[in-house]
Amino acid sequence: MKKHLLLLIMMLLPIVASADDSGSCGDNVTYTYIESTKTLIISGTGDMYHLNPSYTPWNSYKTSIQTLIIESGVTSIGNNAFDGCDGVTSITIPNSVTYIGGHAFDSCSGLTSVTIPNSVTSIGDCAFLGCYRLESISVEKENSKYDSRNNCNAIIETTNNILILGCKNTIIPNDITSIGYAAFAGCSGLTSVTIPNSVISIGDFSFYGCCGLTLVTIPNSVTSIGDYSFWDCSGLTSVTIPNSVTLIGSDAFRGCSGLTSVTIPNNVTTISNYTFSGCSGLTSVTIPNSVISIGNYAFLDCSGLTSVEIPNSVTSIGFSAFSGCSGLTSVTIPNSVISIGNYAFLDCSGLTSVEIPNSVTSIGFSAFSGCSGLTSVTIPNSVISISNYTFNECSSLTSVIIPNSVISIDRYAFSGCSGLTSVTIPNSVTSIGESTFASCVNLKTVQCFAEDVPSTSSTAFEASNPQDATLYVPAASVYAYKTTVPWSYFGIIKAIESTQKCATPAIFYGSKKLLFNCETEGVEYVYEIKDTDVKKGNDSEVQLSATYEISVYATKQGYENSDIATATLVWGSATFTETTGQATAAPAIKAESPLLIQSQGGLLTIQGADDGTKIGVYNINGTLACEGISHNGCATVNTNLQPGSMAIIKIGDRSVKVVVK
Repeated sequence: MKKHLLLLIMMLLPIVASADDSGSCGDNVTYTYIESTKTLIISGTGDMYHLNPSYTPWNSYKTSIQTLIIESGVTSIGNNAFDGCDGVTSITIPNSVTYIGGHAFDSCSGLTSVTIPNSVTSIGDCAFLGCYRLESISVEKENSKYDSRNNCNAIIETTNNILILGCKNTIIPNDITSIGYAAFAGCSGLTSVTIPNSVISIGDFSFYGCCGLTLVTIPNSVTSIGDYSFWDCSGLTSVTIPNSVTLIGSDAFRGCSGLTSVTIPNNVTTISNYTFSGCSGLTSVTIPNSVISIGNYAFLDCSGLTSVEIPNSVTSIGFSAFSGCSGLTSVTIPNSVISIGNYAFLDCSGLTSVEIPNSVTSIGFSAFSGCSGLTSVTIPNSVISISNYTFNECSSLTSVIIPNSVISIDRYAFSGCSGLTSVTIPNSVTSIGESTFASCVNLKTVQCFAEDVPSTSSTAFEASNPQDATLYVPAASVYAYKTTVPWSYFGIIKAIESTQKCATPAIFYGSKKLLFNCETEGVEYVYEIKDTDVKKGNDSEVQLSATYEISVYATKQGYENSDIATATLVWGSATFTETTGQATAAPAIKAESPLLIQSQGGLLTIQGADDGTKIGVYNINGTLACEGISHNGCATVNTNLQPGSMAIIKIGDRSVKVVVK
């Protein structure tokens, strides 16, 4: 024994004598670097400091280290301790070590094998991140916290069956319940992986940067796929996500440029931020009816995507959701969508037409900016403002009709639309922003129906050659436009020929739907429905009326808006108050037999009463004013009452109080 000890001392003497750097790296822990042998020795009887990479004592030469010796007695290896020591090929961790810090061996790309001694009870996150040459991983059998069961080439937390570190040779055991945080992150040599049916969750960053991974099988047991889980798996060509999955995390498949198609399972409600961002090879995607929202950047730069159908369940399209999808030629936006986020379709240069449904109330700025192939766009009556840069640089757009609902057109909204030849601005617009129609060099005709000249930036038509264009405005406002900048820049300003007024629409109820009809063809309907049962309070008793107050008018570009038509839709027995015309009680609600009551010019029309039902109309004193009988589900009676007076309508056993119009 003494001979061996003496021999060891004699061997170390020349190493110590030729040390090029040394110092403290913990309480009772020191380091020694030998330049001639590229050896770093850690010795002592305590904990290493938890070190930040930029302050590591050996930071200047750590990439030169080829041999790393951690002597027995050292009890912990600090965070980031050997981060970037890419020349080290093997490491022996002594049995005195109980803790290996987070990122301790991060980017030790030359490391091929690692053995965890039985003394280790804690391993920090990403301790071996970026050790992509790892081929062999083992845990000593006496370790009480971790194991490498069945020689699986992985580190597993024994009690909860979470795999926390794997390598390209790992075989995931059948009893693993979760693939842990960054377990295979940076494992570029991994080409395929089979996840057993025991796994419930795939953790955050679990396969991040596995660029060699071409095939992955996700079993039906998995319910969640974590954030960044397959980020930058550029070799992945296809993935099947089972219906068991309810959550796909943000950035989950970001940068998977080889992925060509993906089907999102029926239980997923949200496509998270950046989920498929940068999947440039993606040509098709199936979005199920379970999805409610498409997150920010969800399909950013998916340049191979040619078409996408958004289901009726989706209510919002997030910030830059399809931005940079230059191959996208068609998109279906359903009536369920309420908002389209900023930059949602930015630079979708292949998109030729888009119809925005009436459900949309908000279109974010630059939502369609750079859609140079867009030739037509339908803006619905539900939109009240066109945001900054919304259609900026849509160079193929030739004409645009702005609906009567729009109040403001913000700056640069249509700037750079070089193909635009005509614009129709409704009478509802009160403000037009800076450079709104700038550089629309082919603009020849502008119709502005606003009688009061909108508040307009002087640059609204900058570089659009308005001196060569004709402006049409209401006859009474010609002088005002001629004397107001920038409208005065137009070469010709003429009065709009007198316009017709839309006919007042009729209201019908059938097949559990409200139906509108108008004699003026091509109109759009703007309606409002007030449910008298929508209320707030703190009483212990709430009376229900089962009543809807309906109003609707028709609108068409070039026409005046129609008069407003109104109706009351009521179920069951009801009594209306004189002041509000709303029901205060509904003892019996019969949803199968609603009544639609309309009043116009002293005439009352009641739809929905059974044939042969007697209709009686009484004045407020209870005197019978007139009566009729329902035929073919409808009854019309002339009340002979003055407009504004109250009438009580008795329909069989039901009684309704209304105001005569």
